[in-house]
Amino acid sequence: MASMDPPAAQMAQALADFSLHGSFPEDSVSSLPLDAEYLPAAIKALADAKAKLQAEIHAINEQTADDVSTWQANAQSVQDDILRSKALAAEIIKASEAPAVSGRTVDEIEAKADFLIRELNYNTQVKEALKGIKTVNRTLDEVEQARDERRILDALHLLEKSWKELDTVGVNRTCRAVKLLDIRAFELKSDVHEVFDHVWNTLIHVDLENQSVSISSAREDEPMSLEDGVIGLRAYKEVDQRMDQLWSNINSAILLPRMDITKDTLPGIHAQNGILEVRGSADKSVHSLFADLEQVFTFLVQRLPADLVETISTTLLPETIHSITTVWLDSAVPASLQDMDRFQEVIGAAKDFCARLTALGFSNLGGLQEWTENAPRVWLSKCREAALDSVRIKLSQGLGAPKRVEKVEKQMVSKSEGQQLVANSAIASADDHGWGAWDDGEQGAPDEPANGDTDKPPGGDDDGADAWGWGAEEAAADEPMEETQGPQESKPDDEEDPSEAWGWGDEANEDDTEPPEKPQVAARSEPQTKELVLKETYSISSMPQPVLDLIFAIVEDGAALTQDSYAGSPVAAQAAGLFSLPTLALAMFRAVSPYYYAPGIGGNMYLYNDSSYLAEQLAEFAAAWKTRDDISTRAQNMLRLDNDIKSLQSFANRAYTNELSIQKTVLRDLLGGEHNLIHQPDTASSVSAATAHVRLLATAWEAILARSVWQQAVGSLVDAVAAKMIGDVMDLHSIGQDEAYNIAKLIASVEELDELFLPSRLQGRPEEEDEEEEGGGEVPVTAQFAGSWLRLKYLSEVLQSNLRDVRFLWVEGELSLYFTAEEVVDLVKVSFEDNVRTREVIREIKGNCRPLGD
Repeated sequence: MASMDPPAAQMAQALADFSLHGSFPEDSVSSLPLDAEYLPAAIKALADAKAKLQAEIHAINEQTADDVSTWQANAQSVQDDILRSKALAAEIIKASEAPAVSGRTVDEIEAKADFLIRELNYNTQVKEALKGIKTVNRTLDEVEQARDERRILDALHLLEKSWKELDTVGVNRTCRAVKLLDIRAFELKSDVHEVFDHVWNTLIHVDLENQSVSISSAREDEPMSLEDGVIGLRAYKEVDQRMDQLWSNINSAILLPRMDITKDTLPGIHAQNGILEVRGSADKSVHSLFADLEQVFTFLVQRLPADLVETISTTLLPETIHSITTVWLDSAVPASLQDMDRFQEVIGAAKDFCARLTALGFSNLGGLQEWTENAPRVWLSKCREAALDSVRIKLSQGLGAPKRVEKVEKQMVSKSEGQQLVANSAIASADDHGWGAWDDGEQGAPDEPANGDTDKPPGGDDDGADAWGWGAEEAAADEPMEETQGPQESKPDDEEDPSEAWGWGDEANEDDTEPPEKPQVAARSEPQTKELVLKETYSISSMPQPVLDLIFAIVEDGAALTQDSYAGSPVAAQAAGLFSLPTLALAMFRAVSPYYYAPGIGGNMYLYNDSSYLAEQLAEFAAAWKTRDDISTRAQNMLRLDNDIKSLQSFANRAYTNELSIQKTVLRDLLGGEHNLIHQPDTASSVSAATAHVRLLATAWEAILARSVWQQAVGSLVDAVAAKMIGDVMDLHSIGQDEAYNIAKLIASVEELDELFLPSRLQGRPEEEDEEEEGGGEVPVTAQFAGSWLRLKYLSEVLQSNLRDVRFLWVEGELSLYFTAEEVVDLVKVSFEDNVRTREVIREIKGNCRPLGD
C-alpha cells in the first residue's frame, strides 16, 4: 500500500468500505477514472477485508458456539415439533374426511391432540421464562450501574425488584439459568453493601485514636444522605448491630476518657461544626460532667435521624447512667453531715440533668431518677459503708501501741467491809477522807499511788485458809461477797456481764475459765460508811478509741438531724438510720477482730480488755447522753446501746474464756495429754515445759491485764497444771518409794510457780521492801487463785510421809480439807504394803471421815 499511488489506494478503500458498510465514496473518489492498474490493489483490499471479517466471525462463533449450538438445537427441536404437528394435523384432517374410523383410531388421535396441546403450553412457558430471565438480567444490569454511581437506595430498590421478578419467572430455582441469576443478585448485594459501608463511614466517622466523632447529614460528593442510610440499614437488617457498634465507639472515644474519675486530670468535651471531640481539660465536679454529657446527647439528637436517636435510650444511655450513679454520684455522697450543702447541690444537678435528657426525648432514665429519689437512703448507705470500712481498715492496720487505762468505781462501804477489801487487796486504792487506818493500826490504809498504776496484793502474811474467810464474827458479811465473786456458770455466754469481770474475790476452790468479776460489797447496815474508790489499771490497744470516736461522731450527726436547723435537709428523715449504725460497727468489730487479735501471744487478752473498755465507755456515754440539754428529746430516746453493751461484755467474756481454754489445752498436751504424765519417757522435761509456758504467759499478760484479772487468769493456768498432776497421780495403781520421791520432785518443780504470786510481785514493789514491812519472808498467795494448789502440796506431803505422818495429817492436820477419805485410802493402798499397820491406818481414816468437822 505504501508503493501504491494515492488514486489506487483511494479506489481500493472506497470499494472495501462499500463492501463492508455499504457506504458510497465521496465525489472526489467516485470521479476518478478507472484504470486497469488500480484493480490489483482493489482486489487485494477486498481480500484483506474479507479475511478480517472471516476472522471476526470465527472468533464470535467460537465465543458463542455453546449458545449457538444450544439455540440451534432448540430451534431444530422446535422445527421438528412443528413438522410433527403439521403431519399430525394432516393425518387428523385426513382421518376426519374418512367416512368410518375405529374406536382405536379415535383414541390415538385424542392422545396426539393432548400431546400437541401440552407441547404448545410448554413452548409458551419456555417463551415466558426466557422473557423473565431476560428481564431479571436487564434489572441486574441496572443494579450494577446504580452501584457504580453510588446510588445506594436505587441499587437496593432495583435489587428488591430483581428478586420479585426472579420469583415470577416460574422456573424452579435449581434451573441453571435461574441459579446463575440468583448468585449474581447476591454478589451485587454484597458489592452494594461495601459501597454502603464506605458512604456510611464517610457520613458518620468515629476516630478512636484522636477521640473525635463527625456526623454529616449529607455530603456533596456522596449521593446518599444519612436518612437514606437508615433505610439502607433496615434493608440489610443491621440497625441494632450497627448502632451497638456506633455507641460502643462513641463511648470508647468520648465518654470513657471524660468519665474516668481515677485519672488525675480529665479532658473536656466540645461540639462544633458537626464534630464532637475530647479537648482541653475539665474539673472533677458533677456539674462539669453533666454539662459535658449534655453537649454529647444534644449533639447526637441534632445530628442523627430520629430513628437512630431512639436506640440511644436502650444502648448507650443505660451504661452511661450506671457509671454516673455508681462512680460519680456515689463518690460525691459524704459519709457524714459534712459537705451536706454540696451534696444537696449534687442532688439538684442530677435532677436537672434528668429533666434535660427527658426534654431531648430520651427515656430509660430509671437508674438516675431512682438515685435522685433515693438520695437520702444512698447517703445513709454511704455512712454505713464508711463506718464498716473504718472499723475493718483500722483492724487491718494492727493493734498499734498499747495504752494504760484506769478502771475506777466508787461504792459506799462500812468499815468492816473496807478492812476486808483492803486485806484481800481487792482495791487499788481507797480515799481516806480523814478516816485513818481501816483496821485500827493492824493494817495501814493503802495510799493511792501517784500514777494509779499499783495495786495492793491480797493477803499480806495471811495463810491460804485465812484468805477464804474473814473470821466467824464476819461470816454473815462474807457470804454474800463470795456468792457474787467469779462468773456464774449457770449463766449462758450471751447473758454474762463482763463488766463484772474484775475478780476481786478469791476463787481458790473453783477451776474457772470465765473472766473474774468486779468486787461486790455486801450490803450491810452499819453506823459508819464511807465512799470507797476502787481503781485498777490495764492495757488496751489502739483500736477502741477510733471505734468510740466513730460511734460518737455518728450519733452526734444523728442528733443534729433532729434539730430544727436540718428540718429542710433531704436526709433529715435518716436520723433513725444513723442511730442504728453503731450496732453495725460494733457487730463488725466483733466479727472481724478475732482474726486480727489472735496471732499475738496476748492478742485475746487485748481483745478482752478492748471489748470491756468499749462496753464501759459506751455505758458512760449512754448515761451522759440522757442528761444532755443541747440535744432534742427525740435524739435522747433514739440512742439505744444497752444491747450492744451486753453483746460487747459477752464477747469480752468469750475472748477471755477461749484464751484460757486454749492455753489449758496446750498445758495439758505438754503434760502428756490423755496419757498419764508419770508414764511419760521424759516427765521432768514435760513438767519443765509446762511451767515455762505458764511463766511465759504470766509475763506476757502482766503488761496487759488488770492485776486482779491477771491473778485469776494465771491462777487458772496454775490450777490446770496442778489438777492434771493430781489426777495422774491418783490414777496410778502402785507407787514405789523411788517413784514417790520422783513425783515429789516434779511437784516441787511445779511449786516454784509460787514465785508468780508473791505479795511483792502482786503489789508491784520489790521483795526487800516487803520484808522490811513484814519483818520476814513473803508467803505466796497462790492458793487464793488456784483451787488445786493446796491439794498438790498435800499430795506431795503424803507421798513423802510414812503411815504415822499420813495418819497425823488426816486426824490432826488439814489433809481432810483437801482430800476425801476415799482418796487418802487409795493413796495409802498404792503407796504402802498391805500389812496390819496399813489396814489399821485405813480403818482409822475411814472411821474418822471429817476430823476437822467433828
